[in-house]
Amino acid sequence: MEYQPTGGTCLYIRRKPTDSRLACWQAKHLTSLGELILSTTYQLHRGTVPLLISMPHNGEQIPDDIAQTMTEKALKVPDTDWYKDKLYAFALEMGAYIIKPEYSRYIIDLNRDPNGTNLYPGANSTELCPTSAFDESPLYLSGQEPDAEEIQHRVKKYWQPYHSALTNTLSEIKQQYGRAVLLDAHSIASRVPRFFEGQLPDFNFGTSDGVTCSEQMIDAVQHIDFAPYSMVTNGRFKGGFITRHYGQPEQNIHSIQLELSQRTYMNEDTATYDEHKAQQVIPKLKQLVSCLINFAEQSDD
Repeated sequence: MEYQPTGGTCLYIRRKPTDSRLACWQAKHLTSLGELILSTTYQLHRGTVPLLISMPHNGEQIPDDIAQTMTEKALKVPDTDWYKDKLYAFALEMGAYIIKPEYSRYIIDLNRDPNGTNLYPGANSTELCPTSAFDESPLYLSGQEPDAEEIQHRVKKYWQPYHSALTNTLSEIKQQYGRAVLLDAHSIASRVPRFFEGQLPDFNFGTSDGVTCSEQMIDAVQHIDFAPYSMVTNGRFKGGFITRHYGQPEQNIHSIQLELSQRTYMNEDTATYDEHKAQQVIPKLKQLVSCLINFAEQSDD
C-alpha cells in the first residue's frame, strides 16, 4: 500500500487503502486497477473505461464552523442522496471512474450554477447554498444564513475543486478513448411535495430534452428493461447543472442524469439501507452502467 502526497490537498492511493472505517469499505470494494485520489473536498476513483459517474449529493460532512450556525435538524442532513456509493459499488469493478464529495449539499450544491441561476425558472427550488430543506424548514439559525461573501468562499473552497476534477477527468477520458460519458447519479425521496405532486417514478432520466447526449445513447438506455420499475425520461427532472454543462455530444462528451427514487433501495421512514430492495434494483443499475460503457466504447467511424 502506498501513499503519495501530491502537493498539499490530494493523496493518491494504489491498491488497498489503510484501516479507517472508510478505508475498510474501500478495501472491500475497490479493485487494484486505477487510483483513488483523495482531495480535502472530494474522492475520485480513476477507472479503466470511458464512463465517469458523479455523485454530487452523496456527501454528509458539515465543517465545524458552519455547523455552529445550523439547526439541529439540518445537521442530520436529511436530504442527502443516501448510500449511492454503496449502491454503485459494482461500477468500480466494471472499471468506471467515480467522483463524490465529502461535504453535504447543505454547504453548497455542486449541481447548481455558481451564479445561482435557477435550473427550472419559476419553480420552487433550493439555492446554490441552500437555506431551507426540502420540507422548507430552515437550515440555519435566525440571522446565520450565508451572505454573498460566504457563498463565494464556498464556491472557491468546495464547488470549484469538484468541477475542476470533473472537467479534467472528462478531458482525460476523451483524450484516451475518443469519447466520454458522464452519468450524474442522484436519488431522492419518492414524495417531495415541494418539487412534485404525488409519487415520483422509480427511474427518472434527464438529458435536458435530448440536448446533453446523442439520440443513439438515450435510445439504448430506453431499450433497457427496467420492469418492474417505472421509468421516465425528461419528466420532472431534466438534468441539473452538471448534466447540462458538461454534456456536449458534438464534442464527444455525452451526459445523462439519473434521479433514482429512494423507495427502490431504502426504508424511507427510517432512512436506512434495505439490502433486499437494493439487491433487486442493483441488476438494473448494472444494465444501465453496462449500456453506457458499451456506448462510450463505440467508435464514431
